Amino acid sequence: MTPDRFFSLMLLLASRNAVTTRELASALGVSLRTVTRDLNWLRDAGLPVIAQRGSLGGVTMLPGSGLDLTRLTPGERDHLSLTGLDERQRAELGASLESRRALSKVAAARPRRVDELLPLTEVVHVDSGPWLRAGIAGTTPASLIGPVRRGRRLRIEYTGTRESCSRELVVDPYGLLAKAGVWYLVADCARVPRMYRLERITTWKEVGRPRRVRENQTLATVAAALVERWEHQHTIEISATIDRTQFERARRILGQRLVRDDREDSATGHRVRIRFRRLEDVRTLMPFGSAVTVHGPAEARSHLRDLATDLARHYAQPPTP
Repeated sequence: MTPDRFFSLMLLLASRNAVTTRELASALGVSLRTVTRDLNWLRDAGLPVIAQRGSLGGVTMLPGSGLDLTRLTPGERDHLSLTGLDERQRAELGASLESRRALSKVAAARPRRVDELLPLTEVVHVDSGPWLRAGIAGTTPASLIGPVRRGRRLRIEYTGTRESCSRELVVDPYGLLAKAGVWYLVADCARVPRMYRLERITTWKEVGRPRRVRENQTLATVAAALVERWEHQHTIEISATIDRTQFERARRILGQRLVRDDREDSATGHRVRIRFRRLEDVRTLMPFGSAVTVHGPAEARSHLRDLATDLARHYAQPPTP
């Protein structure tokens, strides 16, 4: 359990008489299995968390055993309720100071015994940003959070991935999404949902009227639908065989993108399925050489063949002095 989710879970239990695991999962943005595991973790840590079945049941914590929230300001409670953000992302959002102040108040409320475990906030640090990433230009999350929270319509200048110049768009924001170390503005444009990378928003200003978002839609529902659609549209699945001697190396490099099919293993290799976001990403298999045999689709085999031909042609020429 991450420190953010721990405090958010404790806040939910402390602020309600009883709450179902489904409500907890929805509020924290995790699965029911994750909530059950977190509650078991709290019990193992000695916190008196009680779960009762039935229509009037739910998860509760004995009075006086949870977090002391009386010393927190409304703003500190608001910032502490953010889940899933690491310290770097909180700083980008302009929420770092309030969050640290709230966490320090909560930590100071319960003096630590000599034999007590160190707080998770002292021994766990999460940085979801990619390695070797260059500095980001464009709009920062902290600069947009004000108008987004005020529910204002925005006029933005946005440059897409395939565009050489920016376009002016009027959007109705749902909020900000941090995904894989990248910040996005999730908004409707002409009633159509979109994700806009903040680093590609060159300028923005408030239009001066309230946003007009679609009924019964929230940031969470719109973002989930956009992410699912993006992954579906930007995914190519290939079938391949990997030599047994290289399988563990491939699994370390490819991670969850690689799925082994035990039913079609051979004496020399493992049959697998590998998912890439783009066809161009199959170049990841080049360092494996002939240890990986791609069976399909045809465009993946063709692309690998073209890459190998270009590489062979490049090294067929003598090096220039």
